[in-house]
Amino acid sequence: MRLIWKERVLTALLWAAVALGVTTLILILVEATNVLLPTDTKFGIVFDAGSSHTSLFVYRWPADKENDTGVVSQALDCQVKGPGISSYASNPEQAGESLRGCLEEALALVPEDQHQETPMFLGATAGMRLLSQKNSSQAEDIFAAVTRVLGQAPVDFRGAELLAGKDEGALGWITVNYVLGSLVKYSFSGEWIQPPEGTLVGALDMGGASTQITFVPGGPILDESTQATLHLYGFEHSVYTHSYLCFGRDQMLNRLLAALVQSSRALRVRHPCYHSGYQDTLPLATLFESPCVHSTAPPDLTQNLTVEGTGNPGACTLAIRDLFNFSSCTGRRDCAFDGVYQPPVQGQFYAFSNFYHTLHFLNLTSGQPLATANATIWEFCQRPWKLVEAAWPGQQRWVRDHCASGLYILTLLLHGYGFSEDTWPSLEFRKQVQPPRPRKDGGWALGQPAAALTAVYPQAGGADIGWTLGYMLNLTSMIPAQAPAQWRAQSRSMWAASVVFAVLTLMAVLAAAVAQLLWCQERHGSHSTGHPQP
Repeated sequence: MRLIWKERVLTALLWAAVALGVTTLILILVEATNVLLPTDTKFGIVFDAGSSHTSLFVYRWPADKENDTGVVSQALDCQVKGPGISSYASNPEQAGESLRGCLEEALALVPEDQHQETPMFLGATAGMRLLSQKNSSQAEDIFAAVTRVLGQAPVDFRGAELLAGKDEGALGWITVNYVLGSLVKYSFSGEWIQPPEGTLVGALDMGGASTQITFVPGGPILDESTQATLHLYGFEHSVYTHSYLCFGRDQMLNRLLAALVQSSRALRVRHPCYHSGYQDTLPLATLFESPCVHSTAPPDLTQNLTVEGTGNPGACTLAIRDLFNFSSCTGRRDCAFDGVYQPPVQGQFYAFSNFYHTLHFLNLTSGQPLATANATIWEFCQRPWKLVEAAWPGQQRWVRDHCASGLYILTLLLHGYGFSEDTWPSLEFRKQVQPPRPRKDGGWALGQPAAALTAVYPQAGGADIGWTLGYMLNLTSMIPAQAPAQWRAQSRSMWAASVVFAVLTLMAVLAAAVAQLLWCQERHGSHSTGHPQP
């Protein structure tokens, strides 16, 4: 009888162990869900070689991408010491050497094991476009010198090349709308959707040598040369864009002074855009060497020019207007200036670079009405130079040009691009664009859930506005997306239940083994004494 009882106990324990084991296996396999492990972070480096200076930006994005457009954020902004690379025409090797400092900062930021797979690109804009027109061999020498230095870096250098003005404008538009979250939204149903076109923001860029306008017009674009078709997040965007070479801030100032020299017919010029009491002497040769200056130069360029300020904003505005050909657009609603086709502006615009820097200096970037902006600029222009010099010591070289720059911006926006007092509030002057922010209720602006936007906008701050981020977004679509690794995961309750059943299974197996061992020892003892078990 004891034998039968012990066999039944052992059998029960074994069947319990089997049942518990099967239950544990079911909990592990059936209740598990797929989760995505963190994807690798990739990096990209872009040099923005402008006419007056060069900047380096490092961007990062997750290897897994949504619809072949990378989720990119700014990781580093480094200003290269010295002027723009086009200024090294007589010493091209120095153009390459000037980039080493910022390049070393970028390489220190990117993990060393990712250097070889990190793309790097240098794009030169209007300054090099002008040098290419003036002396193509000098421009080629500068590109060669830059390529030699950057090509030695342990990264995937994609080359140094000239960026077309149309591309510069379109890529700046992408930057603004990407960071604002206007290109794609995450719906509450868990899908990526295209926002209404009314949420897209126009972009106004002004560098030292050129200025760009880019926006989505209200109707069809009638001039194909001003149309850019962009494919982002699986959607197509058709934008109007045009770049005006020689209408950047620095070239405008050169053209303005050259026109005043030509009209004065003397080596002493009274400049209405300089403050009264200002006086300076400068060489004539440097003024007339730019391809943007079409004024007739004096016969002897070895002489110096004396410039005296008069602080007359009315006369300054008239002189600036003479830099435009507005008569070529008379009677045409779809024309800006110099005979260039442009649909009427509509929607909100972000104005950056020199638009921002000039109006920020004048404290006009907080949404002031047009009347206030106009009055503030005129009042600044009429200040005597002694007061201006005392208020901004050590900045005389830059401060003297803010009167002309402010009046030029007003002329370009109102009489050139066609903004008015009614549409002026649609202009925002920004250096950076900020991503959507969380609301007090825990959600996010723009109707996007926190989980989605945390992935799309991982950085806390904003990104500098310009063509470089837009370029990196375009570049990442050429990098194959890595499928994120998957693993099996459980909820906390299922995991706890699995552990409990696993422990019970182990206990049942151990109990069966102990029972079997004791039974065998007991039988062995009875055989050795000669007493059979009852």
